[in-house]
Amino acid sequence: RSSRHIRVEIGGTVVGETRNPVLVFETGLPTRYYLPPDDVDFSVLEESEWRTSCPYKGTARYWSFVGQPPAENVAWSYPEPFAAVADIEGYLCFYDDAAEITVED
Repeated sequence: RSSRHIRVEIGGTVVGETRNPVLVFETGLPTRYYLPPDDVDFSVLEESEWRTSCPYKGTARYWSFVGQPPAENVAWSYPEPFAAVADIEGYLCFYDDAAEITVED
């Protein structure tokens, strides 16, 4: 858990902003910033049919951006993560190549 200020924009639209993210560090990947669902604007997101499975976190569901321009599968969440990563339950994480993620102290 962190108190860093995280702001996520897609196509100039703010889709999430928080001071309560969970930061996840995985070998070979950039730091992942998981935002609490209360700090995400679901009016511009739509759950997609896409699902993936991670041996460390569980089954992820994906979200697409329905603003302009629309973009598929820009974020994911773990509705029922494994116990070792329970802190990310329901939190959303955005792909850094699909969204502009600003991180401030």
